[in-house]
Amino acid sequence: MPSISRRTSLRHLAVGTASLAPLLSSSLAQGALPPSPSEAAAMERLARQCMAAHQVPGLSLAFAYRGQPTFQAAFGLADLATGEALTPDHRFRIASLSKPLTAVAIFQLIEQGKIHLDDKVFGPALALAGKLPLTDHPGLADISVHHLLTHTSGGWPNDRRDPMFLHPALDQAELMARTLREQALRQPPGTHYAYSNFGYCLLGRLIEKISGQSYADFMQASVLAPCRIAHMQIAGNTLAERAPSEVVYHGRDGEDPYHMNVRRMDAHGGWLARPAEFVNFLVHCDGSALPPDLLKPASFTSMMTATAANPGYASGWCVNAAPNRWHTGSLPGTTTIAVQTARGLCWAAFANSRSQDLASALDRLMWDLAKAVPAWAA
Repeated sequence: MPSISRRTSLRHLAVGTASLAPLLSSSLAQGALPPSPSEAAAMERLARQCMAAHQVPGLSLAFAYRGQPTFQAAFGLADLATGEALTPDHRFRIASLSKPLTAVAIFQLIEQGKIHLDDKVFGPALALAGKLPLTDHPGLADISVHHLLTHTSGGWPNDRRDPMFLHPALDQAELMARTLREQALRQPPGTHYAYSNFGYCLLGRLIEKISGQSYADFMQASVLAPCRIAHMQIAGNTLAERAPSEVVYHGRDGEDPYHMNVRRMDAHGGWLARPAEFVNFLVHCDGSALPPDLLKPASFTSMMTATAANPGYASGWCVNAAPNRWHTGSLPGTTTIAVQTARGLCWAAFANSRSQDLASALDRLMWDLAKAVPAWAA
């Protein structure tokens, strides 16, 4: 992808957004509460100000209120180089928003009696590592499904040695074998929180082992299809593998969005989605009866229960006492956020760039947009 100067970026942003009004969904549910024209205009102003301040080429977002889609909009460009305008139909890499999806799938398998939270991942019942010599690294045999879900396995944190960003030529099985062989646990399982992409990669392989399907196929049939989501898929790695209606990712500070094995990240960071699709997933996983949830109430409560190691993180979801539930995502060229609030409002917002402070700015922006519509009671 050709490099683009800051001046060129800002010029394209100004031109690309000048005539692009927010696009309301054409399929708002009966009884939904869309913003008034003046409220939508105020939301647009806030979004454009944030994009300009953080040099965001394109921003797409969607809201739902009490289970019903109520607003979606897209601003800016899907591709700076060509000037392709962004629309709500464009898809983005959602990065770590993939983790709530994977967590729901695991709890579905638990409901089916095929797995249990306290099952040992590498024990005889699941035997995820096959014939690997686990005795070489003390503690591996003690890691449970719950430890992986809650990032309390004791190993493989998201730092410079994060396995998911090393050895990009290896496939998942090869990476798993090498990591288990070369990276010992740093803490006893269950005692410390350390955010682990590799732990969710293992959960993806566990889904495959238990279900007998590929991870993507199981997710499509068990998680996405019940939500009537038809256009999510695992992303490709290179610009040449850009999927239909996928945005182009714009690296900053020397980052290359197309120099990663994103496909290998499937269960922890590999999905493509539109904000409205992810919001549709959220309303099917919010603990309410309508629309029907993907999980039973007891499973939902269990999934949203944090650990003593980190009271702010449950199984694939950040949580607080409100209770609000959310997750963020970040990869070179990608920043995402999705939120469920205690008042029945949920949203998702995706950008095709990232910078050091964009994640927090996007969080503030979405709360400001929600509060711009008083009827949503954000």
